[in-house]
Amino acid sequence: MNRINLRSKVSGLLIAFIVGVAVSASAQQDENEADGKFEFLPEGLHFSPLKANHQEARIGLFKYFGSANLKVDVGNTIDVLALHFSESRLRITAGIDFMAYAFISGSQGMRLQVDALDGFFGGNFSFSRTFESSRLQARLRILHLSAHLVDGHYNPVSRQWLDNREPIPFAKNFGELVVAHELQSSVGIFRYYGGITYAGLVRPGELERYAFSAGFEIASNEMLGNVLEQPAYPFIANHFSLAGNPGYTGSDQAQIGVKFGEWNGKGVVLYLAYYTGNSFFSEYYDERVSVVGAGFTVDFP
Repeated sequence: MNRINLRSKVSGLLIAFIVGVAVSASAQQDENEADGKFEFLPEGLHFSPLKANHQEARIGLFKYFGSANLKVDVGNTIDVLALHFSESRLRITAGIDFMAYAFISGSQGMRLQVDALDGFFGGNFSFSRTFESSRLQARLRILHLSAHLVDGHYNPVSRQWLDNREPIPFAKNFGELVVAHELQSSVGIFRYYGGITYAGLVRPGELERYAFSAGFEIASNEMLGNVLEQPAYPFIANHFSLAGNPGYTGSDQAQIGVKFGEWNGKGVVLYLAYYTGNSFFSEYYDERVSVVGAGFTVDFP
């Protein structure tokens, strides 16, 4: 009951904030249209998801080499409101995030064995200031995370959970602030960033409330040019995080791949990745893994 009430409060506060921003922004525009332009459901996505961060809203899958394991992502983030200030080149947006990713441990016949699932919902507020050849960005996400073991981790014959690992009540309510600097030139795009996370609620209680992250992305369409009349961007990306699960340990994911389509727009991404660190899946938060694989995502901001 307490968890339901907490989720209701978080959802209510988020909706109230978005409505409040919309009302106040609309009033401000009526009073002085030159100060800023208000948009409801603006086109595109203000802050593009971090390529090598596995906790981002996306659609796609990642195949582990040497096993039948898959990480399948289903989710999206959308900007609902936007404020543009043309004179200062400042933009502010408020959006919604809903996403989940699942651990597929194999299949039986035509049925995938879904072993574990992490689900997120909440919202984000993004800010940017554009300069002549660069852009300063920031994104604040306020999210609820809950993790679960699913029927693919259960043996219906013996009526036991596999590997003597039973479900644990894993949950986090957290805020994550990421500040990024994006450099743009005729050669390509370079974005580097750093972030800090604080969780107001953690379960189990041994988890640390603070986490830290840093990373970069480098992309260029000079090497491949256009493919089927769309730009192709070979890229490399890296994301490092330091989290307490329960002691502070580092996790790192490196990617190399190509995106077909505008870098910050709609497109298809194909990539190879190496990940080492705590398991992607929170029900296995105390396990360390090293994974090499290939994947794809579909971007549709």
